[in-house]
Amino acid sequence: MPSATHGLVVAVTIVAAGCASRRSTPAHDPVAQLTDGFDASVRRDIETLRRATSKYQDVAAAGEAGYPTKMPNCIADSTMGGMGHHFVDRTLFDDKLEIDRPEMLIYAPAGSGKVELVAVEYAFSFRVLPSTEKPPRLFGQELKPYEQFKYWAIHVWAWKRNAAGLFADWNPAVKC
Repeated sequence: MPSATHGLVVAVTIVAAGCASRRSTPAHDPVAQLTDGFDASVRRDIETLRRATSKYQDVAAAGEAGYPTKMPNCIADSTMGGMGHHFVDRTLFDDKLEIDRPEMLIYAPAGSGKVELVAVEYAFSFRVLPSTEKPPRLFGQELKPYEQFKYWAIHVWAWKRNAAGLFADWNPAVKC
């Protein structure tokens, strides 16, 4: 026959395990998943970006804000994955990089002829800062020079997780 002490130990163990499992089960937090491994400033900037661009989940809202209304080509690489459709607001190509005003919204095919917002791209012209200069920074990252377009740029996969990285050019999950 088990002792009262043994029963108490079993009961306390069960209660403790239940409490621990509730504590270790995080609420669904997409920003935390996207920014895992980055410091708090990157998380804060991604939250700002998502608040500013959430309205663009609807492509029509993007058009009303100055992004094109005609669907651009979907950009993909047979080995790296895809980038998606880049909607460029040329009026935002200026001498500023603003987290809440990305120069490009990037949409990926979502089936049935629909697209979903997956990322943004920030761009900064070589006319403002030549490619021979030190790269501008955003999200704590250096922008990369894109000689063919004559600008610095960085992709930010703020709406779709990218196994290649939050700031990678290509996303293996995006298919055109």
